[in-house]
Amino acid sequence: MDMEDKKLEETVALIRQVHFGEVVVTIHNSEIVQVERREKKRFKAQKRLRGQS
Repeated sequence: MDMEDKKLEETVALIRQVHFGEVVVTIHNSEIVQVERREKKRFKAQKRLRGQS
């Protein structure tokens, strides 16, 4: 496996790991030079009951 195949394989693996978020691929001179994974965690807001501060 050459280096480009390895880069593509690792990029696809990162994409598969993200449930909610982004994968950013940085390319220079038609070559992948960096891959970032940003994952978001969202929490449901709790409703306040009347009379609570």
